Amino acid sequence: MHQFIFGTFPYIALTILLIGSIARFERDPYTWKSSSSQFLRRKQLIWGSVLFHVGVLVIFAGHLFGLLLPIEFYDALGVDHGFKQMLAAVGGGLAGVMALIGGVMLAHRRFADPRIRASSSFADSAIILILIAQLLLGLGTVIISLQHLDGHEMGKLMAWANGIVTFDGAAASHITEAHILFKLHIALGLSIFAIFPFTRLVHMLSAPVRYLWRPGYQIVRTRRKNV
Repeated sequence: MHQFIFGTFPYIALTILLIGSIARFERDPYTWKSSSSQFLRRKQLIWGSVLFHVGVLVIFAGHLFGLLLPIEFYDALGVDHGFKQMLAAVGGGLAGVMALIGGVMLAHRRFADPRIRASSSFADSAIILILIAQLLLGLGTVIISLQHLDGHEMGKLMAWANGIVTFDGAAASHITEAHILFKLHIALGLSIFAIFPFTRLVHMLSAPVRYLWRPGYQIVRTRRKNV
């Protein structure tokens, strides 16, 4: 089971994410949105959304560069493993708390307001709770990391991530002895990848780059009535 979850499931989850996202965009382009309800509890939405998105973006960047860059890269720069783990724990912890506060605000807004709750799909309600659970697990791993700052735990996670990227069949063995919170955090993260195409999270892939070169004005014409 360990080999399946951490050695095979990552490829299944990433395949579903890629093919599922493409299929949804091609078959149901009008569902490719976050279904905003910004006219309701607007102030709470703004604060919660800003805190959540900024925190998540920092966490994503930290995971991307902290796990996928080979450990030899940091060795070449002379970055101590313990310092890297401390930086990841402190930076990730602050971003995690920020994202958690924003996520709880968004969840409260969605479940406390009958109008928003009535217009929310099951996926809309479930995904915010899943993301909050993932943030709580992530903050739990920060506590574990701060208990031993030798960088050994971070090294195991980096070896696993690099093993997955390089199609190393023994990638799962690198985290066999990892703390259970790290394993739960990874497993839930992979599950989020797998359900990604079927939720409102797809709007993350829609960067509005076209607005960089669009005109600064719009031409609006009235529709003529047929006589």
